[in-house]
Amino acid sequence: MKAFRVRPHTRVSLHDFDPNDTSAFDGGKSEAVEESRTLMKQLGELQELLYAGHEHKVLIVLQGMDTSGKDGTIRHVMTECSPQGMRVKSFKRPTEPELAHDYLWRAHEAVPENGEICIFNRSHYEDVLVVRVHSDHDDKFWKKRFRQINDFEQMLAENGTLILKFFLHIDPAEQKERLQERIDDPTKHWKFQHGDLEERKLWKNYMHAYEDAINATSTEWAPWIIVPANKKWFRNWVTGRCIVKAMEKLEMEWPVIDLSGERIE
Repeated sequence: MKAFRVRPHTRVSLHDFDPNDTSAFDGGKSEAVEESRTLMKQLGELQELLYAGHEHKVLIVLQGMDTSGKDGTIRHVMTECSPQGMRVKSFKRPTEPELAHDYLWRAHEAVPENGEICIFNRSHYEDVLVVRVHSDHDDKFWKKRFRQINDFEQMLAENGTLILKFFLHIDPAEQKERLQERIDDPTKHWKFQHGDLEERKLWKNYMHAYEDAINATSTEWAPWIIVPANKKWFRNWVTGRCIVKAMEKLEMEWPVIDLSGERIE
């Protein structure tokens, strides 16, 4: 997994990460799918520990271009988790009340509470990605926002939040195929938006914005993981494995409760 994690104070280029790469898994698709099932069960058990202990909290950030698989990752990786201890927050166009506050307000309001896993489907990073691509602010403005985001995430981490940030990396050819599926398949028409085609024209601008954001905000307390996501089975395996390994390091234990005096009549 270290191959996909962006180390702090380093600069990476997305050109160096092949969206089709599956070399981190020795076997084939069927073996990876089977191992992913095992990982999902482990994640379900870890989530129950997290919920019972009510001490730690987990924030998972999913970012990526349209069709990169954010919804699919949530659906597959979190299969064994209980809705009781998990929440998904989707970041869409800001509402009027959200626009009346600072840009991090809506993110802070949504962060996980003790014992909870919260997944940001898109996130506070929209304000240094989409907003950047469609604005003319200078580099000084974005560097200030990167610093503010780092400070925000560090504050969360210092107060018991495990933060994992995933960039689901696909290429233009894969996105074209997935967009075409949304046009061809009536059951996927609801996913299609004409605006996706307009944003696709700005691919290079988005890659530049993503590179800058990832390089500026991958920290010890909130690392970015670049996930090759052209192959959905590999995407699910990498994401699931990273979450399980990170949660195992929390070394959680079941709460110790003295029930020796309890009797059931």
